[in-house]
Amino acid sequence: MTAATSATTTLRQDVTVIGLIAGAHGLSHFYQLVVAVLFPLIKEDLGVSYAALGAATAVFYTVSGVCQTLAGFAVDRFGARRILLLGLALCSIGVLLAGLAQNYAMLVVAFFVAGLGNSVFHPADFAILNARIEPRRLGYAFSFHGIGGTLGWALAPMFAYGISVIYGWHAALIVASLLGVAMIGLIVVNGGTLQATGRAQARAAVPTTLRDDVHMLLATPVLMCFLYFLLLAAALIGVQNFGVAGLVSLYDAPVALASSALTAFLIGGAAGILTGGYVAGRSQRHDLVAAGGMLSSGLAVLVLATGVLPHTLIAPVLALAGFMSGMTNPSRDLLVRGATPPGASGKVYGFVYSGLDVGSMATPVLYGWMLDRALAAELFYAVFAVLLLTVLTVLYLPGRTAAARAA
Repeated sequence: MTAATSATTTLRQDVTVIGLIAGAHGLSHFYQLVVAVLFPLIKEDLGVSYAALGAATAVFYTVSGVCQTLAGFAVDRFGARRILLLGLALCSIGVLLAGLAQNYAMLVVAFFVAGLGNSVFHPADFAILNARIEPRRLGYAFSFHGIGGTLGWALAPMFAYGISVIYGWHAALIVASLLGVAMIGLIVVNGGTLQATGRAQARAAVPTTLRDDVHMLLATPVLMCFLYFLLLAAALIGVQNFGVAGLVSLYDAPVALASSALTAFLIGGAAGILTGGYVAGRSQRHDLVAAGGMLSSGLAVLVLATGVLPHTLIAPVLALAGFMSGMTNPSRDLLVRGATPPGASGKVYGFVYSGLDVGSMATPVLYGWMLDRALAAELFYAVFAVLLLTVLTVLYLPGRTAAARAA
């Protein structure tokens, strides 16, 4: 095989792996949001408060957060592909149960099952990408992984709203559950390139004790990454899960306009992640890229919180906030990679990304409480404050890493 043929084969393999993982990641994000955007309809149909729906959301993220580090250990032990397929199956079942729910208790059970499935994606995805992708393409791989997730979020409002208008929210969720079955079939049929990941990781892994693992996860850079993701999630869930209801309350905006503004935020995030892949490949200071992006995103949310924007500017301002936040994603993932020992991708990424779940489970009840008391402006001010705190955590991370220089 010539060098050119080998390079073409490697590129084709990388594209296949990135496509499969980005698609699975996108579906996980789609499932995170597809129920939440239907909260106004579910609230009326089941006769529950936003605070109760926030508590159900907290169940989802509590289960996901508790299990994510454990999922990371399972990825390193049993292989990422198997764990990824299990997660997709559980998410699909959870959304199906939500679509069949006739009372609040059944909805909570659905969130619990979906939370179990959601816990596997970050440790499994990043273990596969780090093991299978050429190092020089990792910045772009992380970028497309993030784009897949953001597009999953962006498609959820359009999908759920479009089907629910005609057939109701139950039908929208039942149809959504079928997408997981399709994704499982796609990975099974085309996932041969992912099959050797577990064995490759096992050969690269260095035997460790539980004490070694705990010491590794409590290292300062890893803890700062964990805190960053915790704060990021606390901000994002305010916009994504409660932003539509918040805009309706603060700006007296129609639901269709508020949903479109949320979609603009998510599409702006996807565009930012794509740009961030280019920036990450050429930057030596990923900490400054992340800090600048989060600060700019926070300022855009601050403008929105004032309540003075005309309806025509709500979507553009949210799109700017999403773009600046999304641009930081590839740089932050390279920083995490730089702090990850060989063979420990599942553990480190599982622990670090569990911060997303901890942040998500800690805030929904608060945001729901605010909306129940018509404190929509305060909700967006709270999001702004949390985004400022993410800047502080980023500045404590080492900006120049081996991964940064290699990229």
